[in-house]
Amino acid sequence: MYFYVDESGQTGLNLFDPQQPVLYYGVLSSPHNLDEAARAAVEKIRQRFNVERLHSNELGIGRLTSAVPELSALQKELDLTFDIYRVVKVDHALISFFDQVFDQGLNKAVPWTAYWAPLRFVVLAKLAYLFDEELLKLAWKARIEKKSAKANGMLKQVCDALLERVDWIPDPRGREIIGDALKWASKNPDDIHYNVYSNDEKLQISPNLIGFQSVMHGIALRLKVGGGDAASIVVDRQGEFNKAQEWITDFYRSVKDKDTPWEVGPGLPKMDLANIPNIPITCTPGDMNAGLELVDIYLWLMKRVFEKKEMTPELLEFVAPQFEKGMTDEVSFEGIMKRWEPVLMSLPEPTPEEERKFRAILERHEEERKRHVDGL
Repeated sequence: MYFYVDESGQTGLNLFDPQQPVLYYGVLSSPHNLDEAARAAVEKIRQRFNVERLHSNELGIGRLTSAVPELSALQKELDLTFDIYRVVKVDHALISFFDQVFDQGLNKAVPWTAYWAPLRFVVLAKLAYLFDEELLKLAWKARIEKKSAKANGMLKQVCDALLERVDWIPDPRGREIIGDALKWASKNPDDIHYNVYSNDEKLQISPNLIGFQSVMHGIALRLKVGGGDAASIVVDRQGEFNKAQEWITDFYRSVKDKDTPWEVGPGLPKMDLANIPNIPITCTPGDMNAGLELVDIYLWLMKRVFEKKEMTPELLEFVAPQFEKGMTDEVSFEGIMKRWEPVLMSLPEPTPEEERKFRAILERHEEERKRHVDGL
């Protein structure tokens, strides 16, 4: 299989641009090398429009509509499949705050079950209720600040402001868990290790790299379902984030284990790296690979579908097969709730013996936690 990766809506570490609130990654896959198999057709379309590259934003709805016959023929002939992944940037700032401040391995006031079990998503939902955009902006500013003293001052300011709102949470246990965690973080900011320490670390917590992780897991799933191997993964070259994309790809390849998915916590998703490709990615300029020109078209059109923008009937008919063939996923607060609310609402009742064991474990964890909370 051959994979071609492009992105749209990139604003780097600025997560609060109202014009581009979502980062999109598109992955076009085929059993054919598109730079060879599709090049002649792509060059014909270029010549017709008198352009050096098929760039959808420049071609617009009208010219793309006129190219539908050629594009549809390529889609069918080359068995093209398009997957799309999204990161809602503001939600990424919230999730990033939770993942660092409520990490039970760092924050001694957080119960084990509030981070390493599905209860984490309940705690995240209650925490989200306390934030407004200005406070979230400050939290993210602290997250990407390299000077620890300055970052810790901002983190304390965020925690203290959230503590003033903790009474908004209606249930006592929710107020206790979140209140204790915020108090502990405010008193011990050095132990939270909230901020990044280098430019490379900044890139690693960016929406671009979070979205690219979804891309790699999606490619692994494609290979698992199809039973094939990756012949190449071609990524549109853009200087700032290619190095980080290469880093995460190499990391996954170095730690993959075909027999043992990574256990995160009981009831939480497992990270299965067994089908992560064994090849590195290839970062290529968008005008030097026909596959990248095609993935640009698919991404631009599917983004318009997501955002409910103008589409002609011909273009809708062209992308319609991908609603059945393609995969989609997103990093967002709404996506998390949609995925986990049904799970949490359908958990089975424990047997009396299971309940006795669970209570004993929880009491032990709570006793340990309380030792760190006393005196806050």
